[in-house]
Amino acid sequence: MHPGGGVDSARTKGNSPATGHRGHDRDAPSPSSPFPSPEGSSEKEEHEDEQQQPEVSLPEDALVEILSRVPYRSLRRFKCVSKAWLALCSAPDIRRRSPQTLSGFFHFTTDGLKFHNLSGRGPPMVDPSLPFLRERYKLVTVEQCCSSLLLCQCCSEGQEYDYVVCNPATERWVVLPPIVLPDGRLFDFYEGNIFLGFDTAAASRFVVFAPLADYCYEFLEVAIYSSETGRWTSVQSDWGFGTILVGNPECVFLNGVMHLTTRYSAVVTVDNELKVWRKIRMPDTTASSYGNAIASIGHSQGCLHAWWIDNHHDYQLYVWVLEDYDTGKWTLRHTVNVLELFGRHCRKGTEFYKMFAIHPECDLIFLTDGEEMTVSYDMDNQKVNVISTSKEFLYGLPYTPCFVE
Repeated sequence: MHPGGGVDSARTKGNSPATGHRGHDRDAPSPSSPFPSPEGSSEKEEHEDEQQQPEVSLPEDALVEILSRVPYRSLRRFKCVSKAWLALCSAPDIRRRSPQTLSGFFHFTTDGLKFHNLSGRGPPMVDPSLPFLRERYKLVTVEQCCSSLLLCQCCSEGQEYDYVVCNPATERWVVLPPIVLPDGRLFDFYEGNIFLGFDTAAASRFVVFAPLADYCYEFLEVAIYSSETGRWTSVQSDWGFGTILVGNPECVFLNGVMHLTTRYSAVVTVDNELKVWRKIRMPDTTASSYGNAIASIGHSQGCLHAWWIDNHHDYQLYVWVLEDYDTGKWTLRHTVNVLELFGRHCRKGTEFYKMFAIHPECDLIFLTDGEEMTVSYDMDNQKVNVISTSKEFLYGLPYTPCFVE
């Protein structure tokens, strides 16, 4: 079983396996030639072009190989050239192989789940209402977004709920089976204490981590679900007693390793085979007179990053990168005064500034004042771009589409 690849072995409470998917661009016409030209050109213009330029002919296989290397956002623009281009750029094989990047953010409003394009223009990359899930479930709550997949808590008419992992780009989804404890009892997931792991480099599978915590949120055992086997397995935790997790979305899945933050300024990690366990202290600068401040984590350019804003003193943002897992060495990557990024000299009202994401491929970070404004900031050239001032988008879950089925 793979993400969005069907639910043959998934089981829900007393129901048959859940399944659902919908194709895209089904009505697109077949291309008339391997290299179609835009519509509307006159015979005279075509004749002039033939005189000015030598005839170019590309084998269809070569053209497909070229287009499969074009970013998906560009492919969407190419579809507007003509019907032939629409068909060519809608080919499933090209779409699946097209390189993807951060497209936008799922975010929550009073009207429900929305999607904000990173470009700020055009319709949402995906339908944020997740209609393929709402055909079955009365209420759908997004718990976490890991790159291209969503972890949702879905409630049926009978008030029973399932945890569902879905791919909004392909509209494929899987219901997670319940965890059965050794004594035969079903384990009740604690809200925010279930973590999704997915890497587009291994797009045919995903994992889900679930610390088996008691009522005090202490745990000595961790369960992991593999989409390849469709089953949960569990092992004793090697993090030690007293590990209390912050909960999602404060987690990062990177290079096959799950990273989780704790209430005591540490990051705990475990690989997807549950063999290598680590506990890494956060940078010392996060400690303040207000107690152990909890830094957030994310990944960019293949490295784990941590960040923290001193909202009680000078509103300074600190961004670190983890240099060595064995020694726990952090290096300060960047620091900047957040008030300056928002063009202010002092704090306004009850504003509490927050950095909520970092771009996975470049040094671009995203911040909000929690009241009305969201900005992006390039740590390289120190340029600020205002994303929203409408109070509509103040925080979001970063999303990168994946069309692999």
